[in-house]
Amino acid sequence: MSCAPNASHSPVFLLLGFSRSSIPHSLLFLLFLAIYLTTILGNVTLVLLISRDSRLHSPMYYLLRGLSIIDLGLSTVTLPQLLVHLASDYPAIPAARCLAQFFFFYAFGVTDTLVIAVMALDRYVAICDPLHYALVMNRQRCACLLALSWAVSIVHTMLHVGLLLPLYWTADAGGHVHIPHFFCDHRPLLRASCSDIHSNELAIFLEGGFLMLGPCALIVLSYVRIGATILRLPSAAGRRRAVSTCGSHLTMVGFLYGTIIWVYFQPPSQNSRDQDMVAAVMYTTITPLANPFVYSLRNKDVKGALCRLHRQGRVES
Repeated sequence: MSCAPNASHSPVFLLLGFSRSSIPHSLLFLLFLAIYLTTILGNVTLVLLISRDSRLHSPMYYLLRGLSIIDLGLSTVTLPQLLVHLASDYPAIPAARCLAQFFFFYAFGVTDTLVIAVMALDRYVAICDPLHYALVMNRQRCACLLALSWAVSIVHTMLHVGLLLPLYWTADAGGHVHIPHFFCDHRPLLRASCSDIHSNELAIFLEGGFLMLGPCALIVLSYVRIGATILRLPSAAGRRRAVSTCGSHLTMVGFLYGTIIWVYFQPPSQNSRDQDMVAAVMYTTITPLANPFVYSLRNKDVKGALCRLHRQGRVES
């Protein structure tokens, strides 16, 4: 594709992901507002519980608190902007804000996948080597693993932002570039560009693929060892208890990684825009919404902490 003379590095993008939706924008606004508020409530509640209750000051809950903070950021990067666009019917976003949204979305999103892999390692140590769990997964090591996840994510995101900066986009007569998506995602931005995007595609498959395969390999190897250990447990109750600690994590692993692979690692010719939209809604809204409930709010320790907090509030009042 060749660029027209009016092509620009910094156009105004129109995010038209829901423009063709048969659902009224008012209903979509209420739906996404409810999802966002519930996501904030669930994750903030989890962060406060883990921070205040000394019984939840274990490595697993330390990682869960970090994951909840990431999920708060991930949903806040996309949903408030979407709500503004649904309310105004003018879904415009300048290039600088679009790249900023791209940066923070990928920084939070990649960190999310890496922390989920770290949580698989945590479950492996807890089940396969319980006597050394407190020593291996101590607070300092968990903090280092979280910091490493953030560092890798930011370097990865800066690479892709750097590859986007030289690209040109051809605007329409009104000075807008139409993006058939609801936020500044990688694939839609590349499809709309009139520049050569081979280096961007190569980076997605090579560097991005390696960044996906590493955590996936860690998760698979951890659960292979966990499965072997569970099968050797002498009591059925012990096996059920071990499986219950891993079931929620495995559910979210399949959900999160499945949608990411679906969107980013298929050849472009096989990528349906409508299917991309559905998958993007799943990992940008439903995953941060579900994580606190799936991981923790069904957990007896967290339920106990919530009850203690409630009783404390009633006593103080």
